[in-house]
Amino acid sequence: MNASEAAKRAHGAADAAAHLTTEEKNRILGTLEELLRERQEFLFEENRKDIEKARSELLPASLIERLTMDAKVVDEMAAGLRDVIELPDPVGEIVKMWQRPSGLRVGRMRIPIGVIAIIYESRPNVTVDAFALCLKSGNVVILKGGKEALYSNRALFGLIRDALTRCSVPAEVAQLIETSDRAYLYELLGSSDYIDLVIPRGGEALIRSIAEHSRVPVLKHYKGVCAVFVDEWADEEMALKVCLNAKVQKPATCNAMETLLVHEAIAPRFLPEMVRELRGAGVTIKGCEKTREIVAGLDAATERDWHEEYLDLTLSVKVVHDMDEAIAHIRTYGSQHTDAIVTRDYNRAWRFLKEVNSSLVLVNASTRLNDGFQLGLGAEMGISTTRLHAFGPMGLEELTVTKFIAFGDGQQRS
Repeated sequence: MNASEAAKRAHGAADAAAHLTTEEKNRILGTLEELLRERQEFLFEENRKDIEKARSELLPASLIERLTMDAKVVDEMAAGLRDVIELPDPVGEIVKMWQRPSGLRVGRMRIPIGVIAIIYESRPNVTVDAFALCLKSGNVVILKGGKEALYSNRALFGLIRDALTRCSVPAEVAQLIETSDRAYLYELLGSSDYIDLVIPRGGEALIRSIAEHSRVPVLKHYKGVCAVFVDEWADEEMALKVCLNAKVQKPATCNAMETLLVHEAIAPRFLPEMVRELRGAGVTIKGCEKTREIVAGLDAATERDWHEEYLDLTLSVKVVHDMDEAIAHIRTYGSQHTDAIVTRDYNRAWRFLKEVNSSLVLVNASTRLNDGFQLGLGAEMGISTTRLHAFGPMGLEELTVTKFIAFGDGQQRS
């Protein structure tokens, strides 16, 4: 089947997906949860094929770790399905109603987007997570995983198809693209008559390639250059803990802190202790001139470093004159992903919230909290820094749009 035909079949199933009841959707997800647990050994066997191939090709250990599917990963996928089952169904929700002088009552109702193509790398669990979120939000999903996870994705998708069949739902509600042929992918991305949205999940190179070749709207974030600003009115003990967590809890994630900004009034007291904590956790620090005057032995931060998403135990540190300079730095070098301020001053906290327009802006909390589950959305499709139509973690609601509805009593336009 060529890409256009696959997209057309997906489009043809959109009406069926949109009109599944909550009970039907939850039954499919519950069946898939059972199948995951029942067929673990089969999943492990298929996953081993991917692992062996990755090792033979000398792929990085970090990629092999993301690729590995063990009992913990299966448990997490099953638990994720249970979370989605327990989340409210967004389809059909009336989010707002108002009445016009004519008596016409106008409102907005949530509806599915339609057909969503998810293009992702490495992690096989995305196959299940993406399917669950798209199904619960009434969307058809086209899944395109990386070639490094072919056997794992194929095995997981087999369970998805089995769950759909057992629940008498058209198989076209979910489709898996197995080929790694770029021409096929580019043809799929050109199918704007049949696909409504593309969501890429992976490295910056993948996302830029998708955005450049797609005729379908793309929700994306290229990178997470996340900053924490330690204000002069910060609780220093809190700031130490927040910044350490933001950098070292999981440094290879898009919501890890990459830049630390410190007010000059607090820097001579705060920075020596902060640097000791960070170095103790294995962090390499690159500092501005003022930072290196306060703490000896640091590498110099270059202009390039302020733009850098390290995804590693490396951090850029800058001493700023005031909040104006901190906000200007974030606007110049940030990626509108996640930024935070540590302060006890209420007015300064609110100013930061209003003037920094990232997908999540935090006060006195770690950037690592920008995550669907942590924010109470349940599972997420990813984090969007695209402002149309979703901004931030994409949960069930972000996989819907709203249509206008109106109730009248014979009103006409004069």
